[in-house]
Amino acid sequence: MPIEDFLHPLLAAYINSPQWLKASLGRVYSWLPASIRHGASYKHFLAEAGVRDAAALKALSQTKLATALRWAIETVPAYGAYRHLLTQLDDPEAVLRQLPLTSKEDIKRQPDAYLSTAMPVSKRFLTFTGGSTAAPMMLYLHRGVSRAKEHAFVKYFHDRVGLRRHDVILALRGRNVPTARDGGALWMYEPIKRHLILSSDHLERANMADYVEAMRIWKPRFISAFPSAVYPLARWLKENPDPAVQARIEAVMLFSENVYDNQKALLREVFDCPVLQHYGHTERVLMAASMPDDERCFFWPQYGKFELIDQRGEPITRPGVLGEIVGTGFDNQVMPFVRYRTGDMAVLSEHPHPDLPGFPVVERIEGRLQEFLVCHDHRLISICTMGAAHFADVAEFDLIQYEQHQPGYFVLNVVTQKPLSEQVRARIIHAVQEKTQGGCSAEVREVQALARTKQGKQRMLIQHLDISQYFGAAHVE
Repeated sequence: MPIEDFLHPLLAAYINSPQWLKASLGRVYSWLPASIRHGASYKHFLAEAGVRDAAALKALSQTKLATALRWAIETVPAYGAYRHLLTQLDDPEAVLRQLPLTSKEDIKRQPDAYLSTAMPVSKRFLTFTGGSTAAPMMLYLHRGVSRAKEHAFVKYFHDRVGLRRHDVILALRGRNVPTARDGGALWMYEPIKRHLILSSDHLERANMADYVEAMRIWKPRFISAFPSAVYPLARWLKENPDPAVQARIEAVMLFSENVYDNQKALLREVFDCPVLQHYGHTERVLMAASMPDDERCFFWPQYGKFELIDQRGEPITRPGVLGEIVGTGFDNQVMPFVRYRTGDMAVLSEHPHPDLPGFPVVERIEGRLQEFLVCHDHRLISICTMGAAHFADVAEFDLIQYEQHQPGYFVLNVVTQKPLSEQVRARIIHAVQEKTQGGCSAEVREVQALARTKQGKQRMLIQHLDISQYFGAAHVE
């Protein structure tokens, strides 16, 4: 087992440890080579992620698709009825089109049906979907494989902006800073990933000077952030420039949310550097990212098979047409995801990037819209920040939806097949208070159904407050 997978259950304790202990343990661990921390498969995935020759890339992706489909059909109960297709795998894309689309609801309804019967329980790495999804679920990654693969491909994303091993990264991605709860420091340094972590829950003006002071001390060269979290910092720096801090930033890398044009324009103006967007999932089905010279999103074909479908489930091949992103993941033999509906929308693009031949490309991804809850002290909490908590109880519900009428209080609407116990309600309310650091209280309410958007997606948040009046709101101007 890779060291990282073994130690992962201790991550929360490590993050919440005193800074001196975190610094000591983290620095020692960070000295270990990446291949040792991530396991033997890391080098293998690095080699795959680095393939750029168009013919070699197509052959590799086709082989991996055929292998993934064979494994799923032979060992996963949900696909047992399709064994007659095994003789047709010399054309894996034709076989893929004959397999059913799979949704989160399908997996939540019969999770065991989507687990391989040929993999031991010891290979299962339990996790939960989070982020902006309205249908959280429990799932299994492949221990020693899935997370190593993720690290390998993210390294190539980092390579696009020239990020080096010892560079410090400013991180604004929803992680709590333990000392912030008691009125202490609003930032901490995590030496393993070299992250200067700023509290995403304290983005009001009064704290911006402290954040910039932390940047002066630690001298980050890159920013890794939710767009909604870095936006208020950039707005403050525009009004209160610090040329030394701003000039040091070489690239901004955005994760987990859509980013609006006005936000990208502000980030480029303030930091005078490339602004890139990354796209991925907890399920590790697909990965895409933009380029320093191209804002479109390019999908790694050797990571997973990308499809775009219309409302009838038919493939979209014409550029400019909006459709739903569907993916078939490679390499997870514990719980293969085949024709998995992500719920995210995208518009297919036409022209490839000269440095990325064979990479499917979309003009933009429409999913993961920025949404906020307002705390009683008028702090804004991104839904992605809330989702980053990965509450285990929430994962048991069919669907969830936040609804807010007043600052500091919201209703969590849940669709569930099992009546909610008072213990479950109490755990969720406590988790909300912890995640918002006392900023919000909540009521958990059972409902029969949740309304969908015109695109057929669940609304993660029904916000009745005008958040544009609060500093840091990510509204489109």
